[in-house]
Amino acid sequence: MTGSLLFQAIVFLAGAILCVSIAKRFGLSSVIGYLLAGVLIGPYVLGFIGEEGQDILHFAEFGVVMMLFLIGLEIDPRNFWNMRKSILGMGGIQVGLTMLLTYIFFSIMGFEWQVSLVIAMAVALSSTAIALQTIKEKGLMDTTFGSSAFSILLFQDIIVIFMLGALPLLSNTATDTAANEHGSTGSLIASLPLGFQTLAIILSVVLIVVAGRYLIVPLLRKVAKTSVRELLIAAAFLIVFGISFLMEFVGLSPALGAFLGGVVLSNSEFKHELESTLEPFKNLFLGLFFMAVGASINFIVIAKSPLTIGGILIAIILLKALVLFITARVFKLKMDQKLLLTFSLAQIGEFAFVLLSFAFQLKILDQETIDLMLVITALSMSLTPIIGLINERLILPKVGTKESIKRPMDHIAKSHKIILVGFGHFGSTVGRFLRSHGVEATILDQDSNRVDFLRKMGFEVYYGDATRIDLLESAGIAEAKILICAIDNPNITKEVTKLVKEKYPHVELMVRAKNRYDAYDLLNLGIENIYRETLDTSLSLAKDVLSKMGFRKYTLNRQVQNFIKYDEESIRRLAKEPKRGDEYIFKARKELEEQEKLLEDDFKRGIVDLDNHWDSEHIRKALNEKIEN
Repeated sequence: MTGSLLFQAIVFLAGAILCVSIAKRFGLSSVIGYLLAGVLIGPYVLGFIGEEGQDILHFAEFGVVMMLFLIGLEIDPRNFWNMRKSILGMGGIQVGLTMLLTYIFFSIMGFEWQVSLVIAMAVALSSTAIALQTIKEKGLMDTTFGSSAFSILLFQDIIVIFMLGALPLLSNTATDTAANEHGSTGSLIASLPLGFQTLAIILSVVLIVVAGRYLIVPLLRKVAKTSVRELLIAAAFLIVFGISFLMEFVGLSPALGAFLGGVVLSNSEFKHELESTLEPFKNLFLGLFFMAVGASINFIVIAKSPLTIGGILIAIILLKALVLFITARVFKLKMDQKLLLTFSLAQIGEFAFVLLSFAFQLKILDQETIDLMLVITALSMSLTPIIGLINERLILPKVGTKESIKRPMDHIAKSHKIILVGFGHFGSTVGRFLRSHGVEATILDQDSNRVDFLRKMGFEVYYGDATRIDLLESAGIAEAKILICAIDNPNITKEVTKLVKEKYPHVELMVRAKNRYDAYDLLNLGIENIYRETLDTSLSLAKDVLSKMGFRKYTLNRQVQNFIKYDEESIRRLAKEPKRGDEYIFKARKELEEQEKLLEDDFKRGIVDLDNHWDSEHIRKALNEKIEN
């Protein structure tokens, strides 16, 4: 009964809900909760999932495949050229130097050169899943650290293809024998000579990319013409699973196939449709993978040689951290950005499981070595959120903030009645407009490289995480009248506004929202002053279109204000309604119809009764005729 699929699903879901809730309760990352859940339900603690010595990761095979598909979907190949310097520079230095030092380390320990090289390849790879999840949770994607980490991870995800292609060249054993012993007789490349295996692997990847452009995307366009949304999603899944199956049949990892499938579709017009549809399941897929990693930690192997495993684990983390710190220094990142990059990517990643397993099939690694490395890989991933937490709470407040805030901020900040949080494109426009009218604001931003640049431009900008109440207090929140939240991450925006509303209710909050759904959440938190970033721009464009058609600008300006008024009233009514289902659609349609009717009435009344300076006489005449008829 405990081996049934339904029971395993119940255990995974219950473990995730319980442990992630506890982790969030203590202010920890959700990744820690998932890893803890995996350890608890795994074969070495409660024993709900798997057996001792069993490969637990196969339980999460679907989660791994979908996770890597979604990661691939987020990668836009068109950005490769724009980011080529950081991708090749930072990624090349990190992978090359890490491989070199790791190879030397394991060679000194007495491993054969082929084994040392395979391990060096695996160690050079960081976890895209953990790093991107953490970066997005913290809202750091738009920082120097976020773009640097993304460049390195992107290089790693590309180079792993060539690493897999090189592995057969390191094998001294006939691959067909190895394949037969490990049940891989279905592999098409198993009987090929070693050099041809490498060529076949690289050719398979090229064929997938070419087929994606000239076969897969055109196929999706044909399906899209049916106008059946679920059919399009089903076709996308068919393509992903089909590519994964073919990669496995050829003798490669299905996870690599899923990643390539995502990259192929990332450059198509279906990218955003797939992302929006799969978004609710994305974190669940990631959670499934993290739980499988936690459950796969083999405590029997650890018990046999705890000192060896502990020593190698610490050495690898320190070695990777050193290389990452050097890489960040070469590219002149500020100290806090260096530390974030160093501690975020110092683990071994999920593609290491793929590399190590393939090397084991080729008999490059023996059973003892692969057991050792799989445990070290799982432990390094498990420790990453904890190391990041130590960096965030103990090191960065002393090192990063101290370096960035060199002026007596308390005295300067307290003389300003406005605090502006976030100084990206949106926040800088607000700050410049305020300053042009003689109104100064205390500006906080969490990218110290941007802080340093803006100070040179003459702005009083200070480094800091606005979710920390002590930083807000040092910025003068107690004496401030207004806090402007211009952050582009909705989760952090809600965290900041809740914190200020609870601790300093006298401060008036003026908050940026990315869209109407974010505005719903903020309204339900009791925030009154909400500014949707696309509203004014889209209305300005529409106003200019009508102006070019002959409508008078005074009338259009008045109508824009009416539109904003009616839309704000509508959004406040809809905020209390459920955002899904037919009932919401019905009420939203009614609101739209009512808004359009009110605007039409205002427009007719304004032109006929009040507006005597119409720019285009023939439009005015046509409108009057229409009204009379």
